[in-house]
Amino acid sequence: MTAEPQSHPFGPAHRFRVRVYYEDTDAGGVVYHAGYMRFAERARTEMLREHGVAQSRLSREQGIFFVLRRCVVDFLAPARLDDELLVASRLLEVRGASFDLEQAITRDELEMVRLRVKLACITADGRAMRLPHSIRRILTQL
Repeated sequence: MTAEPQSHPFGPAHRFRVRVYYEDTDAGGVVYHAGYMRFAERARTEMLREHGVAQSRLSREQGIFFVLRRCVVDFLAPARLDDELLVASRLLEVRGASFDLEQAITRDELEMVRLRVKLACITADGRAMRLPHSIRRILTQL
């Protein structure tokens, strides 16, 4: 898996490559629906990490976490064992305690899965918290 920032048909996006392994598939060799969620999560994590936002450090030093608040997924075409996929992630909006992203999973430029996600910033006890200014500044530069 490699990450490479580039652009995507909808504007600037972070790109993350992932290979489909046996563990990602069902008995027929097709990616199980939860596999796409894992691919998208890895891509979001790497996008943030490449911009200096390590989620482990945020939780340890500031006691905050990013959690999936909402996710709408459109499954358009199946991915299969050994496919090399590209996950493009693009920030759409930053709000007080959350931010929205669009993600597209493609193979050879064929869009296979489209996700629209909202991540919320919460404290260790599960309460919503405004995004710290330093994180907001990074996000608005994505």
